[in-house]
Amino acid sequence: MSNYEYPQETRRAPADTQQRQVTLVQSVAERIVQSVAQVIIGKRNEIKLTVLGLLSQGHILIEDIPGVGKTMMAKALSRSIGCTFNRIQFTPDMLPSDITGVSLFNQKTREFEFRAGPIMAQIVLADEINRATPKTQSALLEAMEESQVTVDGVTYKMEEPFLILATQNPIEYEGTFPLPEAQLDRFLMRIQLGYPSPHEELTVLSNQQYRHPLSTLTQVVSVQELLGAQQAIREIYVAEEIQRYIVDLVNASRQHPDVYLGSSPRGSLALFRTSQARAAMAGRDYVIPDDVKALAEVTLAHRIIVGPAARIKDISSRTIAQDILAATPVPGASVRQ
Repeated sequence: MSNYEYPQETRRAPADTQQRQVTLVQSVAERIVQSVAQVIIGKRNEIKLTVLGLLSQGHILIEDIPGVGKTMMAKALSRSIGCTFNRIQFTPDMLPSDITGVSLFNQKTREFEFRAGPIMAQIVLADEINRATPKTQSALLEAMEESQVTVDGVTYKMEEPFLILATQNPIEYEGTFPLPEAQLDRFLMRIQLGYPSPHEELTVLSNQQYRHPLSTLTQVVSVQELLGAQQAIREIYVAEEIQRYIVDLVNASRQHPDVYLGSSPRGSLALFRTSQARAAMAGRDYVIPDDVKALAEVTLAHRIIVGPAARIKDISSRTIAQDILAATPVPGASVRQ
């Protein structure tokens, strides 16, 4: 068999097949969103972003204040798709082996046995990740990038699907360690939940008067459906002009005067893949500039390191991402091949 890689347009599936794939993605996404929305009230856009990250096979960093539902989001998501769930509470005294697992010697069998750590689950909540030391945080790098962990020279693969939902509190700095650039870069996107409105908070009180709505959640999609939707997203058409627009945005982040370190090529891939997922969730088998614009901030801002002078002026990476988005020309329409 030849190793020749055909152009994307040539390898695209027939129109009816593509429509079935888009319908599958829409169906899977909507069922998960509806299920999680029973627990997380009034945050439908944030829920959609989380589901979008799951469909894009990426990890998500939720940066927000305590008590707004970050843990419940992860639990509701795992129950909705019938996946295993583990929570890791990060602390300064935690060791890498507390995350990945350890090999212990069995006196009866006279052999070493691997005791899996909490990272060996399909949905992992890394709670307050910035409270652990950089050495412990680095234990996540291999798992996040390659979906595997290596302990004592032996590699253990993660079960698909695999998603890390990490949280950090932006207002608590005492006893925290800033996430290294390499760690931040491995998160597909960074989102915020924020406070609910007074009306939404009243709904939360009513829903939890007798029991927590999480206890009534059931599986709404199968793992096979989810894996099929993840694969279908890769077939969504991205025109050359849109791809160039993504690269222009990322390049602009490297040339901005207030930026010390711009987005890596991994940022381009993140924006590319999430745009495909957003298009499919909207019922389209092609990406439009609005998909890219809607996801540029959540996929690029956390990859931008603000320069010292800009930090003094209280300029944030989100502000820079918005400036880049406003200054970069949007591509026009083109004839689809």
